[in-house]
Amino acid sequence: MTLKRIKWKVWLMMFIGCAVCGTSCQNGQKEETKQQGYTLATVRAGQNKEIVTSYSASIEGRQDIDIFPQVSGYIVKLNVSEGDAVKKGQVLFVIDQVPYKAALETAVANVKVAEASLATAELTYKSTQKLYAQKVVSDFNLQTSENSYLTAKAQLAQAEAQEVNARNDLSYTEVKSPSNGMVGMLPYRVGTLVSPSMPQPLTTVSDNSDMYVYFSMTENQFLSLARQYGTIEKALQEMPAIRLQLNDGTAYEESGKIESISGVIDKETGTVGVRAVFPNPKRLLHSGASGNVLIPSTYTDCIIIPQGATVQLQDKLIVYKVVDGKAVSTLIKVAPVNDGKEYIVLEGLKAGDEIISDGAGMVREGTQVK
Repeated sequence: MTLKRIKWKVWLMMFIGCAVCGTSCQNGQKEETKQQGYTLATVRAGQNKEIVTSYSASIEGRQDIDIFPQVSGYIVKLNVSEGDAVKKGQVLFVIDQVPYKAALETAVANVKVAEASLATAELTYKSTQKLYAQKVVSDFNLQTSENSYLTAKAQLAQAEAQEVNARNDLSYTEVKSPSNGMVGMLPYRVGTLVSPSMPQPLTTVSDNSDMYVYFSMTENQFLSLARQYGTIEKALQEMPAIRLQLNDGTAYEESGKIESISGVIDKETGTVGVRAVFPNPKRLLHSGASGNVLIPSTYTDCIIIPQGATVQLQDKLIVYKVVDGKAVSTLIKVAPVNDGKEYIVLEGLKAGDEIISDGAGMVREGTQVK
């Protein structure tokens, strides 16, 4: 046998082998396609589910009060430190009292002078009345004595008002806390000259017995809440207690309550402002902190399907029912909140329907389902 014939036979055998292999692979693929099945599920009703929605939140005291002095002077005593818990009426700072005590003593002395002047003017007026009755003095003398008497009364009232102001100014030298709370930063120390016109407060007292937690919800979430409860007023009354997740990821042990929801939608962000209140008995929450509000939404007697059973087409969701062995697309409506794994179906499915529960995105209308 020549070398040329041997080469030709080798090439022929290789070609036949490849052809057989290719045919076998194609048959295997066709067989695999024919035998491909889908995960099916039968829809069940009467299920209950609670979905928790998280909202970024900022935490503030019930009231954060900036403390400014009402009189000018040097700070002579500082009674608190940053972070101290204080009571309403507790003295925080003492401003130099010497000039205000002197002003009060002067005001008291002026009152006594005015009282003496009034007593003299009253005696003169009464005496002049008697003399006028006896026709000893003229109308002019009577009117003059009466005017002097009235002037003395006015001067006494003026002196008493000055005494009140002096006492108030002296009391203002003791800067007191207007409420229970926590003391903020203290930028001014003993020896600092302060006045009512200073730009920065002496400190800030945060009333943190209860804390306000502010967050926002989208317009759709706001509308969903209104529809769920009927009105926003009913939602505020009937909504369950809410939870707070702190910035370090831990759960705050006290439950809170939503107190108010703004009736105005922010044009720039499309959100609605919400305020919740949380008790703060252990003073764990502080003004300026952040966290996440966790709001539960409870659905009862509902239909729940996995999200893998749905296909989203723009703003619509569809599932594939199995009808007579074929996939039939069906439009559904779901609850506006979900846990990222399942949907709560409000419309489009009923108990007993069979659906493709996984891989719906690979299914086409009319596909034979095995």
